[in-house]
Amino acid sequence: MAIAPPRSLALEELRFSNSFAALGDTFSEHRSPVGIPGARLVAFSPDAAALIDLRAGEETRPIFAALVSGNAVLDGMEPVAAIYGGHQFGVWAGQLGDGRAILLGEVAQPTPIELQIKGGGMTAFSRFADGRAVVRSTVREFLASEAMHHLGIPTTRALAMAAGEEPVRREHIERAATLIRMAPSFVRFGSFEIFHYRKLHAELKILADYVIDRFYPECASGDDRYVRFFATVVERTAALMAHWQAVGFAHGVMNTDNFSILGLTLDYGPYGFVEEYDPGFICNHTDETGRYAFDRQPTIGLWNCYALAEALSSLIGRKDLDDALARYQDAYRATFLALMRAKLGLLDVRDDDADLILELFGLLHARRTDWTNFWRALSHGDAGALSLLGEDATSRAWFERYAARRAGDARDDDARHATMRAVNPKYVLRNWVAQQAIEACERGDDSVVAAVYDVLRTPFHERPEYAVWARPAPPQYRDLSVSCSS
Repeated sequence: MAIAPPRSLALEELRFSNSFAALGDTFSEHRSPVGIPGARLVAFSPDAAALIDLRAGEETRPIFAALVSGNAVLDGMEPVAAIYGGHQFGVWAGQLGDGRAILLGEVAQPTPIELQIKGGGMTAFSRFADGRAVVRSTVREFLASEAMHHLGIPTTRALAMAAGEEPVRREHIERAATLIRMAPSFVRFGSFEIFHYRKLHAELKILADYVIDRFYPECASGDDRYVRFFATVVERTAALMAHWQAVGFAHGVMNTDNFSILGLTLDYGPYGFVEEYDPGFICNHTDETGRYAFDRQPTIGLWNCYALAEALSSLIGRKDLDDALARYQDAYRATFLALMRAKLGLLDVRDDDADLILELFGLLHARRTDWTNFWRALSHGDAGALSLLGEDATSRAWFERYAARRAGDARDDDARHATMRAVNPKYVLRNWVAQQAIEACERGDDSVVAAVYDVLRTPFHERPEYAVWARPAPPQYRDLSVSCSS
C-alpha cells in the first residue's frame, strides 16, 4: 500500500488565501456553502491530505466532517462561486458557472492548492438546479479522482466526501452528498470563453495574466507570453488525451467548461473505463450522437483547443494561434506512442510501431477483448495474452511480429514483464465496481467505498483478495447506464 509522507498541520493551522476571489466580482460571487444536516464522513484520502500537510488523525475530528459536509468553514476561507461559459456538445451554451461548487480557499503550504466543495448548495449560477450533489455522483468522483492520480494521469484530487439524509430529486429521490476536491486551479477553457463572447477583453486579459503568472511562470515574460501560454495549454491537452486513450478512460462530457486550463482531468460525471474493447464506446447514454465516444476524444480535445483559441483571439494573432494549434497532433502522437511502447515493453523507437499497435487494436476490437485485462496479461507473458485474444492464425501472426519487434532487448523476460506491470494496471475503476460501492454507501455501509479506494491506490499490485474487481461486469451490472446526472 502507498504510504503518504508525514503530515504535521492541524486544521486550525492551515493558512488560507483566495487569489481567485481577489480578481473581483466580475469573476465570481461570494457564496457560503449550505451544509447537509446530520451528515457523516464517508471517505477520506490521506494521499490528497498530504498535499496540504494535514496532520494524520484530523479527519476523525467533528470539525473535519463539518467542513466536508458544508456545515463549517475554517478561519481565512473566503468562499466564492466562479462564473464561466462553455460549448456543450458543440453548441455555445452561454453563461454557466459553479452551479453546485464553491471555492473555499487556497492553502498556501507546501504549494498553493485550492479546496472546493461540490454539492454545497445553490449559487448565482445554479440556474434551475438545487446546487446539490448526490451519493451516486459523489462516490464516483471521489473514487475516480484518486484512481486517475494513482494511474499517473493528471487530475483534480479528492480530499474527502460526506453524505446525509437530505432528499434530492434526480431521476428518482436520492440522498445529498458533498465532496471536497482539490487542484492548483479550477479555471477552465470556458472561463475565458465567457469574457470573449461578452467582449470583455480587459477582463479576459486579467484572467490570462493571473493564470500565466501563477501557473505558467515559464511564460510570464516577453512579448509572446500569451502565445507561449496557449501553445503549452495545447500540448498539455494533447498529452492528457493520450493518457486517457492509453488507459482506456472515457470522460463522457468533454464540454469546454469541463476542460482544465492546467491540463487536468476535470469534472467526473458519466465517465467509464473501456471493458470489451470498442473504439466507438459511448459511456454517457445522453450522448445520442456519440460526439464524445472513446475514439473521438483526441479529436474533441483539439476541437476544444480551437474553441479556446477563439476565446484568446483578442490577445493572440491568428497565425500564432494556428501555429500553436498545429502542435497538438505531434504532441498527441508522441505521447500516445510513448505510452503504448511502455505498455508493450519496448525500449527503442521504430517508425512502424504505429502499424503494430493499430493492428493489435483491430484484433482487440474484433475479439471484444477486455482492454485492461489484455494488457495486464501481456505483462505476465505472451501465452496468457494470446489466450485472451484468441489462439487463431491471425492472433498468432501478430504475436510473432511482436516477438520479432522486441528482439535485441537485452533484458530477460522477468525484467521486461516487471516494467510492463508497472504501467499496465491490474485495477481500474470499472463502473460496476463503482456501483457496488454506491449501493453500499446508500445503505449506510461505507466499507465498500473504503475498500475500493484502497485497491485503487495501488492499481498495479495484484491484491488477490480483490481479484473479482478486475473482472468484466457480472450479469446484473451488464446494462448499467450512466448519464450527465452521474
